[in-house]
Amino acid sequence: MEQRVRVHRARLGGDEFRVIRPAPAPARLALRDDGHWLSMYADRAGAEQLVALWALAARSVRSLVHLPIRANPAPEGGVGEGEPVALDLVLVHHSLRFPTASWKELRSRLDAGRPQTSDTPDHDFSDRAAAHHPRRQYRTYRDHLSFDIVAHTLFVVGSPTAFREYGTVLRGLVDEAPSFPYRYPHAGHFCVEFGAGPWSRVRNWRRVVSPLHIQYSAEWRV
Repeated sequence: MEQRVRVHRARLGGDEFRVIRPAPAPARLALRDDGHWLSMYADRAGAEQLVALWALAARSVRSLVHLPIRANPAPEGGVGEGEPVALDLVLVHHSLRFPTASWKELRSRLDAGRPQTSDTPDHDFSDRAAAHHPRRQYRTYRDHLSFDIVAHTLFVVGSPTAFREYGTVLRGLVDEAPSFPYRYPHAGHFCVEFGAGPWSRVRNWRRVVSPLHIQYSAEWRV
């Protein structure tokens, strides 16, 4: 799957970081902190772009993949009660050891970036069984995701294995969601959920609400 991006760089202390952004930014993706859970919304185009960027993040061990989507309106009827907070999304490997508290400063220092085209093969997320393997419930299993929220941005942090296995589930938004209403007309909406594993209190920072609920919205009305 081909994806057009811009690659930005900035220095923070003695380190240089690379930030990858889609070009143009996704218009049919929205992310909200509803106070009780994290809710994301995607239509067909948004889901395809999200899957492509997730696959890119799985391969980009030394980069942060930034989706600047907090200005996007959520689809009509999607957001619950209260005053949800709009968020951007950053996907990053834990091996990069990026200090998330420094995100606002790094973001302000990014250069104009250079255009680039990335290509992520569809077979990156082919092993569906791995995402539901019983080993994921073992206390010694480490390939879970963790979440943090800094400067109106949700950080999803994980290993290459975690991104690939959760990406397998994410592909359902592209492969299964469009036909879901016809196959199950009374089942409600199609969604996927990403948690932080059985011991989420250990893996989440700043008491970020879990799980991340990603809902497919076929008709995007705002």
